[in-house]
Amino acid sequence: MAAACPAAQALGLRPGMAVTQARAQVHGLDIRPADPEGDLAALRRLAILAARRWSPIVALSEADGLFLDLTGTAHLFGGEEGMARHVVRLLARAGFTAQVAVADSPGAAWALVRHERDRITVCPPGGQAEALAGLPIAALRIDETAVELLKRLGVERIGQLAAMPRGPLVRRFGAATVLRIDQALGRMPEPLDPVIPPEAIAVCQRFAEPIATPEAIEHWLGELVPRLAIALEGEGLGVQALECIADRVDGVPQRIRIGLARPSRDPAHLLRLLKRRIEDVEPGYGIDAVTLHVRRAAPLGPEPMVERLDEEAAPDIATLVDTLATRIGLRRMWRMRAVESDVPERAAARMAVLDPPERGGARPRIDDVGQLDRNPALHPWHPEWPKPARLLRRPERLDHVIAELPDHAPRRFTWRGQPHRVVRADGPERIHGEWWKRTAEAEQVRDYFRVEDDAGRRYWLFRRGDGERSATGDLSWYLHGVFG
Repeated sequence: MAAACPAAQALGLRPGMAVTQARAQVHGLDIRPADPEGDLAALRRLAILAARRWSPIVALSEADGLFLDLTGTAHLFGGEEGMARHVVRLLARAGFTAQVAVADSPGAAWALVRHERDRITVCPPGGQAEALAGLPIAALRIDETAVELLKRLGVERIGQLAAMPRGPLVRRFGAATVLRIDQALGRMPEPLDPVIPPEAIAVCQRFAEPIATPEAIEHWLGELVPRLAIALEGEGLGVQALECIADRVDGVPQRIRIGLARPSRDPAHLLRLLKRRIEDVEPGYGIDAVTLHVRRAAPLGPEPMVERLDEEAAPDIATLVDTLATRIGLRRMWRMRAVESDVPERAAARMAVLDPPERGGARPRIDDVGQLDRNPALHPWHPEWPKPARLLRRPERLDHVIAELPDHAPRRFTWRGQPHRVVRADGPERIHGEWWKRTAEAEQVRDYFRVEDDAGRRYWLFRRGDGERSATGDLSWYLHGVFG
């Protein structure tokens, strides 16, 4: 076991315990695979956030801690103790349990935060020797072999070790042990390797004389975009959201925002998208400067190429999507994906335009009864299963329906105040409720019919209930879709 939550620790489970022992000790234990790489990435993101909000110098401390240099910043949060409480509260809102220790040296803070039970520990200035005296010698971050040997000699506390002469300690345990003691007591410096937050990418052009014509704006955009592409290439990034800010003489900025469906740093494509929005800029008395800001970016590496010359590559519609999104917005563009469901309105969902189709899911469990079915999976939208071209957001109720129960389609119905007379019909197609997902649908039944009225229009109707048992539905009729 790599980690255990407080509830698990209350049951006697501890990190380092064998999983088989934990399962035998607690029945029905929820065990999930550890993700050290993901945890380290999350810790690094937290370090970058801390460097931007709390302290200019933030460094990683092993796999579960951070060093923050509070010199010159603690007074902005009400002092050292107030800042510690602020950090603990903020992390608690995000779902993290944290302990904070404040001391003059990183070594003392590391020892206090990992060997004291208090949520917040503030060591007074110059008081680290007294605060560390009662802690075990393992809190000094020295070698485990040296810790074990010192315990055999009867030295178990930092106060005992700090009182010993340095010469014999260096000859017996090495200079590293003495260095750790001096670093914890503040006698020797301990430099930190700070995390450097990435800087936002931006290119700017200022003018000696204000510009005011669309041609001039287009010209300078043509100069700025290649410079932006070079900056993105140097960072290995592609832009996903770009903002152009034109600073007017009167101090009212003009903004052009574009979003891309896929990361890109193609200067021609970016310039083409910006040129389409130049008409939105109102220059007024003139523009003093134009700046391109990268608001969102993503890593952009080499893309695979088609190996065979006689094989055609899949068409790339990213350029088309970006062009349309510039006009109508990316949120108004989507494509549909199939969802495993028997209920028609639940069998489809929206997804991003350029997201790849979903591949095989996770490996099924050993006791999954679905593995007994050896038949190949059916296509969710098989062409032999006719469905309407347009499915209504919600089924709409029909009025004045004349139909013969239990298996016949309606002869007449009224939809949205307009009467329809049915001349042809096909059905029923029975669909049961998803009782394995929703208990309320245990006995619900829908009988679907495809009908055509006297004007040639075709509709997809259904009746709630099987026409025999009242528990299956109230026999009301609904229109669910329209055929093309």
